[in-house]
Amino acid sequence: MSDGREDAGNQRFVPMSALLVEGVERIAVLRANALGDLLLALPAIGALRRAYPAAKITLLGREWHAKFLRGRPGPVDEVVPLPPISGVSSPADGSAAPEELYEHLRERRFDLAVQMHGGGRNSNPFIRRLGARLTAGLRTPDAEPLDRWVPYVHYQHETLRYLEVAGLLGAATSEIEPRVEVVREDWAELNRVLGKVPRGLVAIHPGARDRRRRWPPERFAEVADRLGRPVVVTGVEEERDLVEKVVAQMQAPARAVIGELSLGGLTALYAACDLLVSNDTGPRHLAAATGTPTVGVYWCGNMINWGPLSRGHNRPLISWTSRCPVCGAGATKDGMRECGHRDVSWVADVGVDDVLEQAWDLLR
Repeated sequence: MSDGREDAGNQRFVPMSALLVEGVERIAVLRANALGDLLLALPAIGALRRAYPAAKITLLGREWHAKFLRGRPGPVDEVVPLPPISGVSSPADGSAAPEELYEHLRERRFDLAVQMHGGGRNSNPFIRRLGARLTAGLRTPDAEPLDRWVPYVHYQHETLRYLEVAGLLGAATSEIEPRVEVVREDWAELNRVLGKVPRGLVAIHPGARDRRRRWPPERFAEVADRLGRPVVVTGVEEERDLVEKVVAQMQAPARAVIGELSLGGLTALYAACDLLVSNDTGPRHLAAATGTPTVGVYWCGNMINWGPLSRGHNRPLISWTSRCPVCGAGATKDGMRECGHRDVSWVADVGVDDVLEQAWDLLR
C-alpha cells in the first residue's frame, strides 16, 4: 500500500479481512500521555488483541502506565516506559529520543507499529524509526505519512478515532466504552488506606488539568449536600486547595482524598462508589471504566472528543459557552482560544439542578 492520501481514504471500501496482516507476532502501540488518553484508546487496543490473538502487544507509554497495568487483565501485555521525548512522551520542548532507545526497540522486531497518539508531527517520525514491518496511525497534512493512515481532524471522538486506526489493520469491535478491572491489590490498598467504605458513597472530583473545564467548587459542594449521601472528594496534590474548598463549603462532613491512593487504589475507590460527579477529566473516565455511574460537566467542544458514548450509566451535562467569559474571544476549530484567561470557567452555565436531576436518576 502506498503512502498516498487517496489510498488511505479508499481503505473504507476494503473488507476488514483484507486488511489483516499475516504473521504478526509483536505489536507496538504508542500512547504515552494521560489517564483519559489511555482509557479512551483501550477499545482500539482491545480490537487489535482480538484481531491478532497470538501477538504480544507492547504499549510505548510512561512509567505510570507500567505501574498501573502491571498484573491487570487487559489487552496490553507489557509496557515500555519512554524517557521524555518532545511531542511523544513530553511537551514539545525539543527533547530528543536517545539513539540507544531506538536500538532497543528495533531489537524487539515489531511487526506492527501503531500510532494512537495524535496528529503525527512528532510521533510519526518516532514510529517510522522503530523498524516495524508495517506502520499505521494518524496524520495531519504537515506530518510524515505512515504505511497506512487516516487523516487527523481535531473534532472527532477519541475512541472512534483510534478504532479507525485499528480498522486500518483489520481490527474491529462492538465494545466502544473502555473497561478496567479492579484487582485484589487495588482493594487491599483501599482498605489499608481508607478502611471500610460506607454504603451509598458518592465521589466528587472537582479538578481538571485545564482550569477552564472546572465547574465552580461551590456548586460541587451544593450537589454533594443535596444528595444526602456519604461523600468523598478526590484530587491530586496540585488540586489540594480546590478539594479542601469544596469540603469546607459543604454543610455535611466529607472525606478529602488527596494523593493518598495510587491509581490502582483510586480505581477501587471509584468502583466502591454508587456515583461520581466530576468535570471532564481522567478520573471520570476511570470511574466509568469500572462500571460506576457518572455525571460529568463538559464544555461543548470537548464533549465531541471526550464525552461518554453511552447514556445508560453516564450522563454528561453540556456547557454551550462559545466565548471566553472575560474577554469574549471565541472558540476556534481546535477548541478554546488561548486568550490568556486560563483561570476562568467555560462551563459555569451548567446548573446545579440539572446535575442533580441526572445524579438522582442514576442513583435510583
